[in-house]
Amino acid sequence: MPLDIQLRAAQPMDLAADVLVIGVLQLTGKSPTLPPSLKPIDDALGGALSKLAAREEFTGKREQSLSVGTLGRLPADKVVLVGLGDRRSIGAGEVRTFAAKAARAGNAEKAKSLALSLPAGLEGHLRAVGEGLELGAYRFTKYFTGDRKPKTELSTVVVGAGAKLKPNAKALVVLGQKIGAAVNLSRDLSNEPSNEIYPETLAAAAQAVAKDHGLKIEVFDFEEIRRRGMKLIDAVGRGSTHEPRFVHMSWTPRGAKRKLVFVGKGITFDSGGLSIKPAAGMGEMKHDMSGAANVIALMAAVAAVKPKVEVHAIAACAENMPDGNAYRPGDIWGSLDGKTVEIVNTDAEGRLVLADALAFARTLTPDAIIDNATLTGACVVALGNTCSGWYSNDAGLAREFDRAVDESGEQMWRMPLLEDLREQVKSEVADVKQAGDRWGGSITAAHFLREFVADAKWIHCDIAGPASIERPTAWMQAKGATGHGLLTFLAMIERASK
Repeated sequence: MPLDIQLRAAQPMDLAADVLVIGVLQLTGKSPTLPPSLKPIDDALGGALSKLAAREEFTGKREQSLSVGTLGRLPADKVVLVGLGDRRSIGAGEVRTFAAKAARAGNAEKAKSLALSLPAGLEGHLRAVGEGLELGAYRFTKYFTGDRKPKTELSTVVVGAGAKLKPNAKALVVLGQKIGAAVNLSRDLSNEPSNEIYPETLAAAAQAVAKDHGLKIEVFDFEEIRRRGMKLIDAVGRGSTHEPRFVHMSWTPRGAKRKLVFVGKGITFDSGGLSIKPAAGMGEMKHDMSGAANVIALMAAVAAVKPKVEVHAIAACAENMPDGNAYRPGDIWGSLDGKTVEIVNTDAEGRLVLADALAFARTLTPDAIIDNATLTGACVVALGNTCSGWYSNDAGLAREFDRAVDESGEQMWRMPLLEDLREQVKSEVADVKQAGDRWGGSITAAHFLREFVADAKWIHCDIAGPASIERPTAWMQAKGATGHGLLTFLAMIERASK
């Protein structure tokens, strides 16, 4: 259920809730003191807040926080100060992260109600507040029972703004909540176990999104995939009892200014196939459909924003399993594009389903194609598990995408399509081979995909691990407001709509 978010023009002292979270801009001066808006709270606590701030050297720098119990002296049981940093460096991404931290603080304190105090001057970012609160409140508790099931749930939030609110304030928060809910949908899909989410049920989830939001959708079953000549999806999915599915969702408004196609890898479980993975960590391979989860959920966000841009989402869904009918290293397979592909490793399956999906995307004659996938461990080695890498074959599109990354507040880094590494995907027995050697593995994977986009303007995102999943790591505590690409894609769509 979405949070019940109420808006008030109020000072922190006037906000009542189980937990009160106050955003503090970076303090200045040789002996910085807490802002005047906090003096009534400090007085009620007998000066405990200012003493704690001085002892902890709290100056409102970004990532700083401190909390204090109120012992019944305030309408809130606990007060949490969160540093926002320099006012000049605060945008929608920083406000979203602040709101997400506030919601996580509420959950950590087992609060049912939360009050969030937004400093004056940040009222223009109320959409980001709605996004962040929904993202931060997210927990995947579906399979807990008995004592493991959470006894409390954050349900109500009061947002106090330091200045008068505009008439559209509530609408902005609601829009933010819808976008946050879309990211949370991608989290839910990724967190589901593979006995629940497999190609057929992932396609059914996409159909539910389309029905709920008035979107067009086509789903190809295995027979149709084969009839259309999607031979690489056939190769990857044939070893499983769960047959592949191909999903095509679309938003087609009148007077659309551009046409963008987003493609997601939907490997609902990756055993590695005959090139089987080690047992350690194999359970994490349920998340290998995170790219598909992202583009399916993106369409829910698109329906909320209603851009003047034609948007298509394509999810190539398969389960990579070993059996007597599975594809093998050394096989040569055709593709929807017509190129033949030498298989060198059945554990490099994601690029194969993406190749057919990219070839299909080209037939839509888009202005740009953007794919995303948990594609290579090499990219995680290069950039860590908090930053995604991306590639582009077009300088203008790359500049546009880079601006969208900045606007979204997500952490993504452009990687080079080094031409000398392109030689690694040339095959001696087929048009291309599926993988190069171990060096530059993310780059060679991108080069393989590049073979299937022809002259289309294209971006490939090698996302850093599971998209948007909730994990008890330091990164999630700091970066839990990210959509791991989804928010960047939405920013790009909205830029194209202007």
